[in-house]
Amino acid sequence: MATELLPDYSTGVAAVEHDGLQFWQFMIAGSVAGMVEHMAMFPVDTIKTQMQALGSCPIKSATVSQAVQSILKSEGARSLYRGIGAMALGAGPAHAAYFSVYEVCKRRFSRGNPDSHAAHAASGVCATVASDAVLTPMDMVKQRLQLGSSPYKGVVDCVSRVVRQDGIGAFYASYRTTVLMNAPFTALHFAAYEAAKRGLTEVSNSPETLGEEMLVVHATAGAAAGALAAAFTTPFDGVCGCDRFVSGSIGDVFRTIIKKDGYRGLMRGWMPRMLFHAPAAAICWSTYEAAKSFFQDLNNGNNINNVT
Repeated sequence: MATELLPDYSTGVAAVEHDGLQFWQFMIAGSVAGMVEHMAMFPVDTIKTQMQALGSCPIKSATVSQAVQSILKSEGARSLYRGIGAMALGAGPAHAAYFSVYEVCKRRFSRGNPDSHAAHAASGVCATVASDAVLTPMDMVKQRLQLGSSPYKGVVDCVSRVVRQDGIGAFYASYRTTVLMNAPFTALHFAAYEAAKRGLTEVSNSPETLGEEMLVVHATAGAAAGALAAAFTTPFDGVCGCDRFVSGSIGDVFRTIIKKDGYRGLMRGWMPRMLFHAPAAAICWSTYEAAKSFFQDLNNGNNINNVT
């Protein structure tokens, strides 16, 4: 795979974009960020999955306390981490694709304009299409292991039994739904993050404090972008999330929610969703940007050694 360099914008703020990294460096940085985020947020994700499974979807979800009680009754606290092996296997490669595809698309779509929100949004959609193709099979395994009634002994047992009983296609049964759910979120998330990062960087762009504040900048921009995207795309999460647990189509779930609770039903759960995605995005983006900074310093050191 080509390791071409990304263009180096001349503005001071754009220098923080870490342009000049090679494709494989974006992949490694993204892989590390994805694994750190998913490992840190995994117990919360387990509770969320259990809430969706216990609730009378598509009408409503179970409460947090109901989900926690169900989880603890099954195998105790350790069941909060059931399926973490599948996520560890999938999160790294998926986020390697996620961020590397995003960086390549951002370069091509923006055409040298680092302020192109449309380019950031379109690049985010491309990124999620690529990453979901990698993560969907492992996400399916993870969800089956997270459920309190899971009959599987572990990742290997789950994979082998699914292949025997349902075939390879079962691993991608939810791919279309996943992309439909994630594409709007990712488009808004990436566009919001780039705008927030740029704005916060300009505010704190002083030589004395820039290096010390960048971690806070990335975490804050990530949290804000994650919360904003989560709030505005709550209907997609509710409709598409339920579609994973019921036999009806996305359209059927959508119509049922509106019929029972009106359009306000589409926004149910927006606060917990924000509270989940804000810290997850903060962890992911700050880790990713820190890894990019590491490679930037490494590349600069190699360039200096080559000159001398």
